[in-house]
Amino acid sequence: MSHNRAEDEAAIQAVLVASYRAWEAGDADGMVANYTPDATAIMTGSLRDSRDAVREYMALAFEGPLKGSSTYNNQRSLRFVGTDAAIVVSESGILFAGETEVPDAGKVNATWVFERRRGQWLIAAYHNSPVLAPGQ
Repeated sequence: MSHNRAEDEAAIQAVLVASYRAWEAGDADGMVANYTPDATAIMTGSLRDSRDAVREYMALAFEGPLKGSSTYNNQRSLRFVGTDAAIVVSESGILFAGETEVPDAGKVNATWVFERRRGQWLIAAYHNSPVLAPGQ
C-alpha cells in the first residue's frame, strides 16, 4: 500500500498542533487524545509509561505550575522510518503565564515518535532534554 508523504506530514502536523492547542487550553484529555495507550514520555528525571500516566500528570500540572501556560515549538525535522513510523525533532519550551518568550535555559530539544495505527498517526513516544548554551 503506497502512502502520500505530503498527506502523512500534514496529518502529523495536525496531531502536534492539536496537542499544543490542548496544552494552551489546559486540557489534559485533549493533549493525550492522539497518544497511543502505551505511549511513553521521558523528561529530565521522569518516565511516564502510558497515555493515562501522561494525562494524570498533565491534569495536575495544568491546575498548578502550568496553569495558564502554553508552549513554544520550532520544528527542526520530520523523517519517516518505514511506512508507519516517523520522528519529529523540535526545539521547544514552556511559556508560563504572562511570558512572551522562553529563556534559553528553559528550552529543550524534543523527539516525538509517531506510529500509524489503523490509518491514524499517533504519538507513541516523546522525549526531551535541556538545550545547553554554547560552551557548556
